[in-house]
Amino acid sequence: MRQLLLSCLLCLCGLAQAATGVFPDSTFNNLDHGLYWFGYGDTWQKAVPGQSNAYYNASKPTLIYVHGWQNGSTQKKNRETFNRKDAGGPDLDLAYAWLAAGYNVGILYWNQFADEGEVKDAEAKIWTASSPRAMRWRNSSGVYSAGPNISAGELLFRSYRDNLAGYSGSNIRLVGHSLGNQLAIVITKKISDAVSAGSMNSKLLPKRVALLDPFYSNQAKSYLGNKWVGEVCRSYVSELKSKGVIFEAYRSSGASSTGFIGDSNSGLMNMTAFSELKPWYFASTQLTEKHNAAVWHYLWSFSFNPPLISGTSNQAASARTSDSRIGTLMNGTQKLVQDQGAYTKEPSDDNFKLQAR
Repeated sequence: MRQLLLSCLLCLCGLAQAATGVFPDSTFNNLDHGLYWFGYGDTWQKAVPGQSNAYYNASKPTLIYVHGWQNGSTQKKNRETFNRKDAGGPDLDLAYAWLAAGYNVGILYWNQFADEGEVKDAEAKIWTASSPRAMRWRNSSGVYSAGPNISAGELLFRSYRDNLAGYSGSNIRLVGHSLGNQLAIVITKKISDAVSAGSMNSKLLPKRVALLDPFYSNQAKSYLGNKWVGEVCRSYVSELKSKGVIFEAYRSSGASSTGFIGDSNSGLMNMTAFSELKPWYFASTQLTEKHNAAVWHYLWSFSFNPPLISGTSNQAASARTSDSRIGTLMNGTQKLVQDQGAYTKEPSDDNFKLQAR
C-alpha cells in the first residue's frame, strides 16, 4: 500500500513537470548532466567552464534550481524547464520576472541518473556511487548504461564549482524540489566545506536555500552509516545555518507531510521558514499536481509582492520576501499556513496565518 501511494504521488512527477522539444535528441541519447543557464522563453546554453555564456554574468544575483525524481522521462525526451503548464501550472515563462530583475537563472540537471523506477534508487545516487544501481544512467531507448564512479551530489557540486569559479556577485539562491531538496542541501554542504578548507571563494556559498515539497525516504541507509537521509539532512542544515545560510521550506502535498509515504522530517521543517501551501484548486486525488505546485508557485511568487500574515502588515514567506525577513521567520517559533488564496493558482492573493510548529 505504501508503494502504491508513493507511486500515485510521485511516479509521474518527472513527466508532468518536464518540457518536450526544448532540448535536442542528443541530450537524451547520450549522457548529459550539469548546469544550464536560461534566458527568456526557455532559451538555454549549457555552462562550460572557462567559456562565456550568453545567459550568465558573474556579477549578477543567481537562482539555480535542482529537480527531483525523473522516472520514465528520458524515453519521453522530457526535461524540466521554466514553463510548467504540463505540471498544472500557468502557461508562462516563470524565469521572466527573475531575469527582468537581473538574475542569472539556471538548472542543475541529473535527469538521466534520476530516471529510475524506484525512488529510493534515485535517492541513493545523491549520496553514493556504490548503491545496488550504482550511477547507471538511462538513454532515450530506455537502456541503462554504467555511469561515473562519483555520486550525483559530487557531480553537480563540481559543475557548480567549476562554472561559478569566477563569481563576483553577492547572492546565490539554490532551490530544490522533491528529491532535489536533498541535492540542494548536499551541494551547499560541499560548498561550505570547500570554503572552510580555503579551496573555494566564500562568494559561492548560497545565501538562501529553498526546499520545495521536499521528499525523504523512510528507514536507515547503509550508505549513510545506518542513518536516515532526513537525519543527515538535519545535521547538514544545522551546520549550514551556523554559517549564515538561510533556509525556507514549502509543503504542498503528502510527499512531505505523512510518515506513511516518506519521512515527514518535521525536525528539519522546524529549522526553516516553513510554509504550508493549500493548492485546493486541485482535487484531493490530484496528488502529483499538488506535489508539483510547490515549484511553479514558488517561482511565480517572485512576480508579486510578498504575501502578508492575515490581520497584520507583516510579510509571510515567498520567493519575493527579502532574505532578512526569511531569516527572521526561520529563527522564529511558528510556521505559516495558507489562509487566503487557496482556490486560485496565482500567488498574488495569498495570505497566511501563524501557527505553532
